[in-house]
Amino acid sequence: MRHYPICLDISGKRCVVVGGGNVAERKVRRLLACGARVEVVGKTLTSVLTAWKGQGKIVHLEGGYEDSFLAGAALVIGATDSEGVNGRIAADARKRGIPVNIVDNPALCDFILPSVVERGDLLIAVSTGGKSPALAAKLREELEEVYGPEYAVLVEILGDLRERVIAVGGPSAENRERFAAVVWSDILDQIRRKEWSKVKETIHGLTGVEMEVKPR
Repeated sequence: MRHYPICLDISGKRCVVVGGGNVAERKVRRLLACGARVEVVGKTLTSVLTAWKGQGKIVHLEGGYEDSFLAGAALVIGATDSEGVNGRIAADARKRGIPVNIVDNPALCDFILPSVVERGDLLIAVSTGGKSPALAAKLREELEEVYGPEYAVLVEILGDLRERVIAVGGPSAENRERFAAVVWSDILDQIRRKEWSKVKETIHGLTGVEMEVKPR
């Protein structure tokens, strides 16, 4: 079985994590970073989850797992140390038509969570289909060395440029050529060297767009 790669918008949506340990904490951290409304089911919580609860970042559904906790959820993550409970979570979520991930059990998952490298709005995901999380982690570390913080700046600049070029209303094919010309230019090296005036000149020379490039 191959998984269909997708980036899901969960901003403002209710996501339920069952389990209050370290693994659950990692899953909650990622969900919060993506703007989800997170509810955590568990009798006890890690110190970090407890702090987030006190800060109002998460809702704690204290006690053992119940099927009713899944009502209205956009997605569910099972991160308990009980195979029986995890199996119930998977079955209950599927009955409700809710995508579910059971940690370390791909057979019970509707989706799996890749290792990711984030550089601003740039996200690079690595997956082995659940067969080797260790290899995915190794590849992620290698990618972190290759794709540094300059890529976050590049994506931000390209996003601004795209809006400006599209606003002019030129043919799509010509716009694509302009974007490609910028991406394949020396702009990344200029960003690394913080040569902002050259970045501005490169963009103008390749696209005709006069854009203010602020030092970062």
